[in-house]
Amino acid sequence: MTMEMKDSGSVVLTAYHPHSPARIPGMEQSFVQDIPAGHSPASRKSLSRCRRINRMLSNESAPPAFSRSNSQASMDSTSMEDFWCEVESIKESREDGSEEAMLLEFKPADEGELEAEWLQDVGLSTLISGAEEEDGQALLSTLTRTQAAAVQKRYNTYTQTLRKKNKHTVRDVRDIFGTSDSSPTFETVPVSPVSSNGIQLPGQKPVWKSVSSKSCLDCGIDKGSPSITEELSYEVSFSESITVLPKTQEWPKNQRFKKEDSALPKFIVRKSRFGLTEVGGLSPEDMKKIRYLSLIELTAFYDALGVELKRNRVERVRGRENGLFGVPLTVLLENDQKKVPGIKVPLIFQKLLLKLEETGLETEGILRVPGSASRVKNLHQELEAKFYEDTFDWDQVRNNDAAGLLKMFIRELPSPLFTVEYLPAFITLVEKISKIKLQLQALHLLIMLMPEANRDTAKAFLQFLKKVVANEGKNKMNLWNVSMIVAPNLFIYKGKRANQQEMQAAATTAHIVRLLIRYQDILWTVPSFLISQVRKMNEAAMNNSKRQLMFDKGVRKLLRRKTMERERPERPEGAVTFPPYLQSDIPEGVIRVYAPLHSKVSMAIQLNSQTKAKDILARFHCENSHGSSQSVRGQLQSLHEIGGNIGQHCLDPDAFMLDVYRANPQAEWVIKPKAS
Repeated sequence: MTMEMKDSGSVVLTAYHPHSPARIPGMEQSFVQDIPAGHSPASRKSLSRCRRINRMLSNESAPPAFSRSNSQASMDSTSMEDFWCEVESIKESREDGSEEAMLLEFKPADEGELEAEWLQDVGLSTLISGAEEEDGQALLSTLTRTQAAAVQKRYNTYTQTLRKKNKHTVRDVRDIFGTSDSSPTFETVPVSPVSSNGIQLPGQKPVWKSVSSKSCLDCGIDKGSPSITEELSYEVSFSESITVLPKTQEWPKNQRFKKEDSALPKFIVRKSRFGLTEVGGLSPEDMKKIRYLSLIELTAFYDALGVELKRNRVERVRGRENGLFGVPLTVLLENDQKKVPGIKVPLIFQKLLLKLEETGLETEGILRVPGSASRVKNLHQELEAKFYEDTFDWDQVRNNDAAGLLKMFIRELPSPLFTVEYLPAFITLVEKISKIKLQLQALHLLIMLMPEANRDTAKAFLQFLKKVVANEGKNKMNLWNVSMIVAPNLFIYKGKRANQQEMQAAATTAHIVRLLIRYQDILWTVPSFLISQVRKMNEAAMNNSKRQLMFDKGVRKLLRRKTMERERPERPEGAVTFPPYLQSDIPEGVIRVYAPLHSKVSMAIQLNSQTKAKDILARFHCENSHGSSQSVRGQLQSLHEIGGNIGQHCLDPDAFMLDVYRANPQAEWVIKPKAS
């Protein structure tokens, strides 16, 4: 089974499904090409085989009426060669028993089950149970119009299904959203051109402009980059800023991807006065709310684009409970944190990356050229026995074998590193919407949905891949080469019922990896509009709690008694000291910053419109340059916003503090080491 994709470039990408017949009538001719530099003789057999398969499939996929030149056919045969060679290498490693084939089951969905699961996944299980819970009410109160429409659409489908099945009575959608019509329509949100998704309105000039400011996140390439830079905005939700519906018709089967690095645009994220927030810069409680909002926003985004949000229902696999390979990331981290508290990436994964970064980045064909299967198998067994005893000899590990172990670790995870639930959704979007910016925004939301352990491990992996590409001049591995090698290890997942569409979308998965590597600095920041919604959600929850307290008679009696006690002239010993934001002696615009690890632990600072977080850090550094310990001075310090309408927020050094203070006047401000 084959599929070709074309665009205006000169590369044809042909995808092959391994369950297709092995012999294709009339297509048994073979061809001979020189083995590329870096391929070992041991890989000659599989290399020749995968080249032959790729050539036959490229020829078979061409319609009889379409005649191509020899040069075109040659380009077709090598366009995805690395991808299929890697697939062949993975297959051989499983056949010789060097890795276990853990099966992943995809569960069929009954009518209405997907909607019920979706409502639970976005934190709105109360709509199913009918309970009046504050968290659900707070979440609903923060939604944009497009997000509310997405929730309403899924809830309508869910309730209609229940009525068909004659199940229990469900809440009317009008009771939830306060509307008179159960299926309201939402007008297009007026958005300024700068905040739009770059979809040009009729009669308007293009909204993109070159940006040279340093107060932004630059994500692109230097050599061969387009002259025009596209600017991303995080201030308006992606779904709200779609002002014109793009064409969503299927790309023709002969659509081509451009494999050249310069085919990808250069993006810049303009920093707001609040700065940018890295994924690890928020508390776990707030990141949980970010995940709720991200799934709602992703759904609204797809609805606005007119694309179906497909989802896999995966049967969870337990995996091994000890060891290194085939162990869930959460279990690995739980074991590793006993040895290294606070660690976020498994130790074995870190060590493999470190080994390759120290000695393998300049190795020609690194990641592409397979190591010895027998050596990798023996190293695998030796690591399992000796790694945690610190007796494993890393000097014996060759670079290509280390790369093989790294890819094996990723493949043997019980659940894929990039979770597969919404992989079909993104593949569908890439195949229907050709605009890179929209693809990137959808991928950004998918990253926000990842479990913390997966997201942190994926970040470390992508940072390594970026270093591999940066050494292209010596290792001969450009961005497209690396993407083709990594894609089958990440996205072609083993299972009894392999998803045929995913296998067909080989070029699409390679393109996804390319986006992940190129734009990782953008993807691992939290969109500011989601943080604003979390603030509103926390404020709504606090207000609900305050109203509840006001109606509690017992609490009111307690408050009256406490009021009488405060009127007494003498203050009892050991009384609680109010936090700084409740002390009336601190004037407006002045914050008290705490630095518990420094010799001078607190300081009152007058804010003005130009005070940045880095200015406060510099002042503390100057005041404590002699008194603090050497270890504290050597640590990377950050200013954190704690409490009020946020759990904990590591501030961007470029954040304007007066703006942050006004957004959260009840916060405390603490300087402490930045989380790695």
